[in-house]
Amino acid sequence: MSTLALAARDSSTMVRRQLKRLIRYPSMTIQLVVTPVILLLLFVYVLGGTLGGGLGGGRGTYVNYVLPGILLMAAATAATGTAVMVATDMTEGVIARFRTMRIWRPAVLTGHVVGSVVQQLLGMAVLVGIALAIGFRPDATPVEWLAALGLLTLFIVAITWLSVALGLNASSPEAASNAPMPLILLPFLGSGFVPTDSMPTALRWFAEYQPFTPIMETLRGLLLGSPIGHDGAIATAWCAGIAAASYLWAKHTFNKA
Repeated sequence: MSTLALAARDSSTMVRRQLKRLIRYPSMTIQLVVTPVILLLLFVYVLGGTLGGGLGGGRGTYVNYVLPGILLMAAATAATGTAVMVATDMTEGVIARFRTMRIWRPAVLTGHVVGSVVQQLLGMAVLVGIALAIGFRPDATPVEWLAALGLLTLFIVAITWLSVALGLNASSPEAASNAPMPLILLPFLGSGFVPTDSMPTALRWFAEYQPFTPIMETLRGLLLGSPIGHDGAIATAWCAGIAAASYLWAKHTFNKA
C-alpha cells in the first residue's frame, strides 16, 4: 500500500473514531450547540432593542449585526472541547498504544481536526437556522453564501489546529479546558457585539487589528451586502497564518512527546 493510501486509510479511521466518540458522549456536543444559541437569544431579546437602536434599527438590525460574532464565539467555545479531548488522549496512554501500531502518525491529529470541523459546521447550521427564525435577514447571493461558508470553514480549521496544539501542550485535561478561554473573549474585544468606533481609543486600536474583527466584518459584508474592502484578504491571511503556525506547532509537539 502506498504512503498516500495508508495516510488516507488511517486518517479516515481516526475520523470515524472521533465521530463515534462525539455520539457516545453527546453532552459536550449538546453544550457546544446550545450555548451559542442561548447567547444569541440573550443578546437579541435582552440587549437587542437598545443596541439595535444604537445601530439605527431594532432587534432585527441587531440580530443581523451580532450573528457573525456569535458564530466565531461558537468556534472558540468548541476549541475548548477539542483541546480537552486531545489532552485526554495524551494523558490516558492511548497515544502510546497507537505508536506501537503501524499507522500514519499524523492521522491521530487529523481525526481530531476533521471530527471537530464536522461538529462545528453542524452546530453553526443550527445557529444560523435559529437566527433566521428570530429575524436574521441576509442579503447574499448563492456565491456569497459559499464564500461565507468557505471563510467560516477556514476559520474553524485554523482555530481547531490551534486548540489541538494547546491540548498537546497542556499538562492535563483540566489545564487544557482553560487554555482556549482567551479566544472566547476576542469577539467581545472586537466588532462582534458593538462597532469598534464606540470604544475608547486604546481598546478600539486593539479591536480593529486583532484577527477576529476582519473575519466578522467580512462575514457581514458577504451576508448583508455591506462593503468588505481589504477585510476579506486580511481575514483569509489571518486564518491561513493561524492554521499553518498551529499545525506546525502541533506536529512538533506531537512528534517529540
